[in-house]
Amino acid sequence: MTNTRNFYINGQWVAPSTPNDFDVINPSNEEVCATISLGSQADTDAAVAAAKAAFPAWAAVSHTDKLDLLQKLLEEYKKRAGDMAEAISLEMGAPIALAKTSQVGTGTWHISNFIAAFKDFKFDRMLSDSAPNDRILMEPIGVCGMITPWNWPMNQVTLKCIPAMAVGCTMVLKPSEISPLSSIVFSEIVDAVGFPAGVYNMVNGDGVGVGSQLSVHPDVDMISFTGSTRAGTLITKAAAPTVKRVALELGGKGANIIYADADDKAVKRGVLHCMNNSGQSCNAPTRMLVERSIYDAAVETAAEVANAITVGPANVDGRHIGPVVSELQYGKIQDMIQVGIDEGARLVAGGLGRPDGLNRGYFVRPTVFADVTNDMAIAQQEIFGPVLSIIPFDTEEEALEIANDTDYGLTNYVQTQDHAKANRAARALRSGMVEMNGTSRGAGSPFGGYKQSGTGREGGVWGLDEFLEVKAVSGWVE
Repeated sequence: MTNTRNFYINGQWVAPSTPNDFDVINPSNEEVCATISLGSQADTDAAVAAAKAAFPAWAAVSHTDKLDLLQKLLEEYKKRAGDMAEAISLEMGAPIALAKTSQVGTGTWHISNFIAAFKDFKFDRMLSDSAPNDRILMEPIGVCGMITPWNWPMNQVTLKCIPAMAVGCTMVLKPSEISPLSSIVFSEIVDAVGFPAGVYNMVNGDGVGVGSQLSVHPDVDMISFTGSTRAGTLITKAAAPTVKRVALELGGKGANIIYADADDKAVKRGVLHCMNNSGQSCNAPTRMLVERSIYDAAVETAAEVANAITVGPANVDGRHIGPVVSELQYGKIQDMIQVGIDEGARLVAGGLGRPDGLNRGYFVRPTVFADVTNDMAIAQQEIFGPVLSIIPFDTEEEALEIANDTDYGLTNYVQTQDHAKANRAARALRSGMVEMNGTSRGAGSPFGGYKQSGTGREGGVWGLDEFLEVKAVSGWVE
């Protein structure tokens, strides 16, 4: 990879104005796998200026021409799938099989779904039959700052950049400095497709530097951020003086309600979902709420499933889970496991330290706590690792009360064969998404949460709307 120290600004790969090397660490072996440069104010300003200059012309490009470029981008993304998978696996520790399928696949999925949503999207609408001379015009908001996380790199990059491109916005992407290599590959893809200079720009940097600079920049019209609730709060405060739009996709502490009449795979499915991507997913079902009549059996099954999960290096093929992303993240997870032990939760699988046979790399043992109460820190705080808390309940009302007793509201899960009960739960749960009985949400479904899980929605027509202003015009005559 030749562009690791460079930024993509105004259609060119350019050197940083001031070199500021930052080592990217391979979490499987704790060794440096690449060196990038962190951007400075001058780099941020150059990227924003390029995006601002490109905006008027790009906003005016026809729907047909934008659609053609997006379709070319999809084809180029597919061609580079192997390079993308290797970059993601190397930088953040996703096992190569997971990187090739789910990690890269989320990008393919979102690009395809946005193309489908964009084809028939109406930017010019009549208000209603009773107001035929009132027009609603949907117009691109302008220059967008995109700040993306390390855990699902292409999931978030495509959820932000593709709809912004489609509706006529220009942008500056700041990927996580921990997992920047995949965004370098993405930038090479955009460059190969031939978007006009300045439409898409990418500057590597950290949150304190480029992230903060984008958040306060007077020429940035919108910030779209995915990451921690703490960082989202800081970005919102930083953006307030310029009154820019801020869209946030933040943390989660999903409840997985398993009723006594759930199917016999519900517990296993819940454990594996929690542990997927080494537990580094904001929508992971990390609180398993189990009806008391099946509680003991569920705890036993959860422990068996967790103990059967293998852990290993990301470059090894197979269905194991890899390391967590960094030494910092590893330390936080170990601290929270210790907190769970100290709080009196019953450890039934995993625990402190690395799995047997692994003495290097940020590997965490798949961990399950039983007899958790919802006031414990392990039930309230987002651990972002392969750690599951199991909580018993007695009644339908109690299950819903426990599930909603959290600062977060991203994704909740319901397991029951009683469809009326499942639908009642879906209506009562205070979250942006509810998945029932192992059924994933469909193509173009909106992604986002309630409460401290964020604001706004990504995906489908909602993702296009996110980057648009609404203009009401009266007295319109065709």
